[in-house]
Amino acid sequence: MPVVVKNESRENPPRLAWNTIKNKILSPRYALDVVFVNSAKMKTLNKTYRHKPKTTNVLSFGLSKNEGEIFMDLSTARREAPARAMDEKTYVLFLYIHALLHLKGLDHETAPESARMERQETQWLKALR
Repeated sequence: MPVVVKNESRENPPRLAWNTIKNKILSPRYALDVVFVNSAKMKTLNKTYRHKPKTTNVLSFGLSKNEGEIFMDLSTARREAPARAMDEKTYVLFLYIHALLHLKGLDHETAPESARMERQETQWLKALR
């Protein structure tokens, strides 16, 4: 199933192979929407679903075994990219990978989980750049 990309922000998302990347990390049968939102909308989502009253760069929601949504705030990503020593496009790719890995079931709540997720992020980022 192709990725549906929706832009509800005033930012222009970089061109990435959204569908190809999703197919490699998850599955061609996985239905995915990627929604770009502004910081106010992301703050609302983060407060509603994570009980954190601030914006964040990316959120992922698994709706079923083979369906999910990713919300991304490009203005937050743009601000954070230099601190990660990445250009904007690479950082958005990194955040997309991060969200896909969450949808795949990986997490970073404990040190071992975090280490595993970081290894996977690094491997996928190298493979997809």
